[in-house]
Amino acid sequence: MTYEITPRMTNPAYVLADAAPAIQNLVKATRQGGVPESTLELVHLRASQINGCGFCVDYGVKSARKAGMSDEKLFAVAAWREAPYFSEEERAALALAEHATRLADTSDAVPDEVWDAAADHYDEKQLAAIVLMVAVTNMFNRINVTVKQPAGVGL
Repeated sequence: MTYEITPRMTNPAYVLADAAPAIQNLVKATRQGGVPESTLELVHLRASQINGCGFCVDYGVKSARKAGMSDEKLFAVAAWREAPYFSEEERAALALAEHATRLADTSDAVPDEVWDAAADHYDEKQLAAIVLMVAVTNMFNRINVTVKQPAGVGL
C-alpha cells in the first residue's frame, strides 16, 4: 500500500523561469570547493532529514548511492554520532550542517567549537562549499515541504 501525496502547486523553481537555472548554478558551485561528493551528499541528506523533506531525503539517498556511499552508512546518517562509519572529516561536516540547519534552536547557532572542528579538516574553499550546500539544501527543503512535493516523483 502506498500513500499518495499531491503537491499543492508546481514547484516554484519551475514556475519562475529564472529560478531553476540559478539554483542549479548554486548546486554546481558547491562541487567546485574540493569537498568529496560523498560528504556533500551526507550534508544534504542530514539537513533534509532534520527538515522533514521527504522529496530531498529520497533524492539524497539515491544521489549518495550514485556517489558510491554504502547502505550501511546511509542507514546511519540520522544517528551519525553513535555510528562507527563516519570519518572525523565527515563528522565535522555533519555537525556543521546540523547547526547551520537548526539556527533557531539556540542563541549561538553555530558555536565556535563546531566551526573550529570543521575548519580543522577543511580549508576556506571547502568550508564555503559545505556552507553553500547546507544553505541550498535548506532552501530546497523549505520549498518542497511548503508545496508538499512528494518523494520519489521527478520534477
